[in-house]
Amino acid sequence: MGSMAEVCIPAEEFALHETLSTVPTAQFEVERVVAHENDRVLPFVWTTADDHEMVKETLENDSSVENMLLLSDNDDAWLYRMEWVERVKLVTHILLEHEGVIFEAVGSNDEWHLRIFFPERDSLSQAHEFAQKQDLTMDIRRIYEVNEGAYDRYGLSEEQHETLVSAFDRGYYNVPHGVTTEELGEEFGITAQAVSKRLHRGHGNLVKETLIIGSEAGSEK
Repeated sequence: MGSMAEVCIPAEEFALHETLSTVPTAQFEVERVVAHENDRVLPFVWTTADDHEMVKETLENDSSVENMLLLSDNDDAWLYRMEWVERVKLVTHILLEHEGVIFEAVGSNDEWHLRIFFPERDSLSQAHEFAQKQDLTMDIRRIYEVNEGAYDRYGLSEEQHETLVSAFDRGYYNVPHGVTTEELGEEFGITAQAVSKRLHRGHGNLVKETLIIGSEAGSEK
């Protein structure tokens, strides 16, 4: 049984610290992250800030960043592919040594918030011990178990859960897509239209259970 951990790391101990400290309005949201080698990470990062040109210039001079490429410019948000080459020891350890998966990483101001899946519960404890030995901060805010019925807590049907996970694993959410709905349909023995419906309904349920219901509950207080 795997574990999902919600973790906070000080910005000064993580990549992009120079940019975050120079451009206080900047926020980074990692869409996908892969350990490229033992000492570097290849993430796809959405960036928002008041001044895009300042962010771009600062990123180009950030010592933790190499091989930066702008993939998408949506006026108010920009998608970069880059390599992180400093302050990534803990991340590469989690990805390579424990086969962890980073589902979410958001950095702003002086802190990064990460949501990390560990296939084994012991791996989370070992990663925390590694951080302590390296004098790094890994502040674990929440842990919950993930099992075969985990899709229930997000209001997903089993079919929706399987399709969403497969789409993610095979790069459907990458830019550009790593797989088509036709190819996903072949995997499940259904049409591309049926895949689209599953994804659409699954996304709707995820939004309802993780965003709408939470905000409605908060508004009642």
